[in-house]
Amino acid sequence: MKRCIVGIRPTDAPGATVSGKQAPTIWFPSVATLAAVLSEDNRALLRLIQQAKPKTMTELAALSGRQVSNLSRTLRMMEGYGLVMLKKNAREIAPVALATRFKILID
Repeated sequence: MKRCIVGIRPTDAPGATVSGKQAPTIWFPSVATLAAVLSEDNRALLRLIQQAKPKTMTELAALSGRQVSNLSRTLRMMEGYGLVMLKKNAREIAPVALATRFKILID
């Protein structure tokens, strides 16, 4: 499991780019968004997905104690940031954690 470098895209310079080895691979619009997406519960969910490798959302719901609808919303949001991949197999969706460790760059 790779470590992601995440950053906060400054609101006063939305087109600013950072390059180099320490350049963020995932950008968040604000610290509040970063805190919400990478909350303790969501990071625990990523670790659970990485360790248990559930084959369906229903299996993940049973493992995590969360409702499928709640998981679906959370995982789709995380997919939008590139933290999770949702593999579609016939009628089931298998979540795959793309990162469980994070380095956060601010300023």
